[in-house]
Amino acid sequence: MPPNLVAATIRQGLYTRIVGRRVLYYPELPSTMDEAARLGKEEAEEGAVVVAEKQSAGRGRQGRSWVSQPGNLLVSVLFRPTLETLPFINIIGGIAAARSVRKVTGLDVKIKWPNDLLIGGRKAAGILAESAIVGNSVWYAVLGVGMNVSLDTKQIEEISPFAISVNSAAGKEVPREDLLRQFLMDLDSLYISLSNGESPMQEWQGMLETIGQSLVATWGDDTYHGVAVDTDDLGNLILRQDEGSLITLTAGDVTLTDH
Repeated sequence: MPPNLVAATIRQGLYTRIVGRRVLYYPELPSTMDEAARLGKEEAEEGAVVVAEKQSAGRGRQGRSWVSQPGNLLVSVLFRPTLETLPFINIIGGIAAARSVRKVTGLDVKIKWPNDLLIGGRKAAGILAESAIVGNSVWYAVLGVGMNVSLDTKQIEEISPFAISVNSAAGKEVPREDLLRQFLMDLDSLYISLSNGESPMQEWQGMLETIGQSLVATWGDDTYHGVAVDTDDLGNLILRQDEGSLITLTAGDVTLTDH
């Protein structure tokens, strides 16, 4: 059994105001997202963090399963944002995850719209945000991050061409507690800034690899071909289709075709 990741993280000093008020550690869970949502329904204070070594039913966007093995970073955070700040929870999660890898390893990290962290063009982490809205207010929101820290992607044929671990990219073993602590501290400062009316969009857009790229976007049964020209104020992707028209994508999967 790996050492208690949360204990190691907090022992070195977790300096936050909101995120990490309560930190829960589990050797295994079906899903950290589901556990954080349960806390949300139980009216737990925002900032609660759920960390697991392994997930038996982890998921990504559109209900996809997430490969989960011990030694990686599986964390979800409970928020209680306003309707105005809710669209940016996923965005500050991506920024915080990218910052944590950059600060701890020095690696160049990019974001592929809407929520994948890329190192050298290969996926190192995924970010997922889910929420519950009652009437005209947000009941709770959960931000989840799954980061490949030590996963040997070469041993998993279906993802090896597209995924990479932080350890592999860094060429050394990167302490997970350092990544987790930095992620939570950056997420805390970004959330406080967001709550104070500061937009994270400039920093997020500067991290996007997608802008200016030719791509194929899919959402449900629909497929779009074109060039990503920009994002709007809420982080939606503006795509110039091959025939020249502009469309705005609020969600979906993109595959870059310039590489």
